[in-house]
Amino acid sequence: MALELRPNCECCDKDLPPESLAMICSFECTYCADCAETTLAGICPNCGGELVRRPIRPAGKLANNPASTKRVLKAEGCPPSRAA
Repeated sequence: MALELRPNCECCDKDLPPESLAMICSFECTYCADCAETTLAGICPNCGGELVRRPIRPAGKLANNPASTKRVLKAEGCPPSRAA
C-alpha cells in the first residue's frame, strides 16, 4: 500500500501538491511546513507523534499511485503545541 499523499494542510487548508514540501506523522496526518514548525512545533496534534518531511513521489509513479483528493481539515484549526 502506497503512502497517502493528502492534498492539503489539516491546519490552514493550504494546497500541498505531491511535489511540495509537507510534513506528516506516522498516521499520515499532513501539514504544511509553516504550520508544522510555527504552530505545532513539530508535534502532530492528533497523535502526539513527530512530524517529518513527507517524501516526494516521483512523477512517473503518480499515474499508477495518484495522490489522494480527500481533504482533511480541522474546522477549529490547530491549537498551538504545548511544546511551542
